Amino acid sequence: MTGLTSWGPGGGGIPPGEARRDRDVAAYRDGVADVLAELAGAYRSTGEAAIERILARRLREPAFATVLGAVPGGPDAVLGRVVGEVRTYRRGPRNAADNLTAMVRIALLTQIEQLWWGYLPAFRRDADVLNAPDLLHLEALRRDNKLLFSYRLQPSTLLGRAARSAERRAVAGRAPRTAGLRFPCARAELVVLLNQMADEFASRTPPGTPRLWVTSLARSVNYQRHLRALGYAAMLPSAHCVGYAADVEVSWFRQFRVDRTLQAVLLERQRAGEVNVIDEGQAWHVCARPGAGRALRLVPEQRVGS
Repeated sequence: MTGLTSWGPGGGGIPPGEARRDRDVAAYRDGVADVLAELAGAYRSTGEAAIERILARRLREPAFATVLGAVPGGPDAVLGRVVGEVRTYRRGPRNAADNLTAMVRIALLTQIEQLWWGYLPAFRRDADVLNAPDLLHLEALRRDNKLLFSYRLQPSTLLGRAARSAERRAVAGRAPRTAGLRFPCARAELVVLLNQMADEFASRTPPGTPRLWVTSLARSVNYQRHLRALGYAAMLPSAHCVGYAADVEVSWFRQFRVDRTLQAVLLERQRAGEVNVIDEGQAWHVCARPGAGRALRLVPEQRVGS
């Protein structure tokens, strides 16, 4: 894993600002898709060792150079992290990656967010999230009807967890099957974008369709490690741990026949350069790009005729 250019003091490489252009990120995504196609065939025939060799070769190509050259630590660090995910991958019911190629896809697409936010200090402990002055706390906004999306809080007691479990058995499908938000906190830009996407989703779906549902927002590094230990595909480093990422429920909306509509809303925002989107099965990961949402209102103005 040597011979790759790192960005940083004395490391040469590409300054982050030069790699944030839409065309560079788009080229990176195209490169990831091409690599995944090669990996899928190699894994079926020769296994994990071939995947590591392909990654070491392909991540040096020009399609990856601009983005990975600007990620903190540079391509060497990225390759080390992705290979580490390959070596520790375990398939399970909680893992959004149902195969090794999917795990590599998530790990590689996450690097776009490290390009955008990797220079920020992560929230190490739960208390760092709860006490962060630059995060919005959503409960007050929800009480004031300033949120256009739904979420549930994670039960904090044994009694609360038992009540949630009983509710699921009694009224299956009433709400997404998720633990709920441990930390109802996020950066203002992300909250604005979620409101905007929720408003767009509502405008495209029939009356009575449930609102866009957020299943996760800010997390501490300690909580991210806890999720990894439980078998979730929780990347480290992660934009969740700096407050710029959310997980949006998708599969639950299939019963209302609007899951593809929601996917379209998310992908259109990605094509507009406002977010990075990663399909993680039941929920899709969404990360705000620097500058996105800053000029938008927290609550969209009422649409004409509504």
